Amino acid sequence: MPNFVTIKDIARHLKVSVATVSRALRDTYDVNRETREKVLEMAEKLHYKPNINATGLAKGRTFNIGVILPFITNYYFSTVITGIQEIAYTKGYNIILFITNDSPEREVSILQNLAVSGFAGFLASTCSASYEHFEDIRESGIPLVFFDRVSSTINTSKVMQDDYNGALEATEHLIGQGYTRIAHLAGPKGITMTERRLKGYLDALEKHRIPVRDELIIHSGFSQDCGEADTRSLLKHAEAPDAIFAVNDRKAIGAMITLKNKNIRIGKEIGVVGFTNDPMSSIISPSLTTVAEPAFDIGRISCELLLKHIHKKNFTPEEITLPNTLIIRNSTLRNG
Repeated sequence: MPNFVTIKDIARHLKVSVATVSRALRDTYDVNRETREKVLEMAEKLHYKPNINATGLAKGRTFNIGVILPFITNYYFSTVITGIQEIAYTKGYNIILFITNDSPEREVSILQNLAVSGFAGFLASTCSASYEHFEDIRESGIPLVFFDRVSSTINTSKVMQDDYNGALEATEHLIGQGYTRIAHLAGPKGITMTERRLKGYLDALEKHRIPVRDELIIHSGFSQDCGEADTRSLLKHAEAPDAIFAVNDRKAIGAMITLKNKNIRIGKEIGVVGFTNDPMSSIISPSLTTVAEPAFDIGRISCELLLKHIHKKNFTPEEITLPNTLIIRNSTLRNG
């Protein structure tokens, strides 16, 4: 793989800040002529490629918004993108997508090898448990807004669904249906969304004085395959669960496929709840009880916040949490 030069490399050679290099490359008013010439000279020496569009070169400004997300093929993220597009395009901005395939290594590589000065700002749904690569963006002076999977440590705007209360309500629904050995198919450790949904699940059990069984909590990826494999592991226990709360619908559907393959009646023997309200949740048989997320609004509001950061440099970061809706379907019906 070729060695890509970033503004961080230029800053290191000149012993100046990343923000200074970024401003010099964008020819902003607060960088003196001598500093800018040194930055441009070092950029040429290191074969730095800024990748700024023609408008950006002419006006010292770019109208590209980078969107970093794990997937594009599932319902949730495609709906988020639709919300982002509605705002971005009406304001004259282009969207450039970067897909990580839920790989932290790929996410880091994308950002480290990206000419960030070619972007007005970034929207990101991270799959990483560490966030240094996003700190580099902020240090360069380029606005950043997180959505869905957010960083708990970086001081920037964030837009989320109510992961905690959605998980609490989903688990309490299972308890209300009479399930008592409730497993949780969690996401990867270290991701804020994973931790909040796990906390909602645990607090619901504690509230109703149901003991927590560590063997019924499995951390893995977000895919359907992970849901299938996790459920096979759960069924090996001497005392199998009588219900499963999955961190998302894909894992819940994976759980249902495994249960069907084992001839276990979903709902009557083992209840299943997901989180997203993917269209598949209403098509699969039995239909899946799930927590509906406001994906379109998350995309729309995230983009609105980013534009505020872009146009108002001292804009105070906001953290917005949108409510969810529990949709009860056949996968949690014990009778009938």
